[in-house]
Amino acid sequence: MTAERRQSGPFRAGDRVQLTGPKGRLNTITLEVGAVFHTHRGMVQHDDLIGLQDASVVTATNGDEYLALRPLLGDFVMSMPRGAAIVYPKDAAQILSLGDIFPGATVVEAGVGSGALSLWLLRGIGPSGRLASFERRDEFATVAKANVTTFLGAEPENWSVTVGDLADALPSTVEPGTVDRVVLDMLAPWENLDVVADALTPGGVLLCYIATVTQLSRVAEAIRSTGLFTDPDSSETMVRGWHVEGLAVRPDHRMVAHTGFLLTARRLAPDTVVPQLKRRPSKTDFSDEDVEAWTPGALGDRTATDKRLRRTARAAQHAAEQAIAAEAAAKDEPPA
Repeated sequence: MTAERRQSGPFRAGDRVQLTGPKGRLNTITLEVGAVFHTHRGMVQHDDLIGLQDASVVTATNGDEYLALRPLLGDFVMSMPRGAAIVYPKDAAQILSLGDIFPGATVVEAGVGSGALSLWLLRGIGPSGRLASFERRDEFATVAKANVTTFLGAEPENWSVTVGDLADALPSTVEPGTVDRVVLDMLAPWENLDVVADALTPGGVLLCYIATVTQLSRVAEAIRSTGLFTDPDSSETMVRGWHVEGLAVRPDHRMVAHTGFLLTARRLAPDTVVPQLKRRPSKTDFSDEDVEAWTPGALGDRTATDKRLRRTARAAQHAAEQAIAAEAAAKDEPPA
């Protein structure tokens, strides 16, 4: 079975559908023949949705109308089970752009978290590309694989998830100089620069997604000190929505502000020395007090409890099993 979920056409059994009620509340369901979606006010028969075109309206038993839409990828990642914090869609879009993720690319991702960024990267590289994901915690890898399977209907053949430390696992997973892009979403990316440099092809892009200014400073200086990359560029992305209704046009009261920094650099060809940029002297040495500021707690490392991870993994795997069974039933073939 290929990992390819339909994104258009009439609804059918096995499709995920997002229902928007009269008060704007969203509910996502997986269509099953004979099933019923219950609310505290009324019910919606799944059979009433099957066969309708995307973006149609269905009426509940109490007369309430619901707008039915296929969830976009951004909708899915914001509502899927999470073992770790996700990469927000605004940052994922920038990663695809700044990282220049292209169809057919060979991409390395570490760590995989809950699988949100994996889904965006898989879409970017297409079926001809290859995504090699690395995750230190087995529980997170389980949640990520289940979430990707839930959205796509099967686990992609061009995606691998390796549980282990990137510094140890990367050299045995990819050939030196064969990786086009590396995306690091981890606490201490500077610890893996040597193996990343070995894996990247000359001109390949390294992109680090980091949360705090202390991380940003240290990884930037570490990249410069290797002499293997171009001078790094850093940025953050903020999104502010607007309320537009008649003449009432104003910024929304809330916005998606800082979620992380994006830092990019290009792999240099062997024995290449980049001309030094003229800049003011900066502090590149680190005292004990500086190092203390980079401890996991200071860096914002939030560790989920084992109980919560087990619960999230069960929920994600259950959703994945439902998605596989529904896809198989829709295609009249037995589940894998």
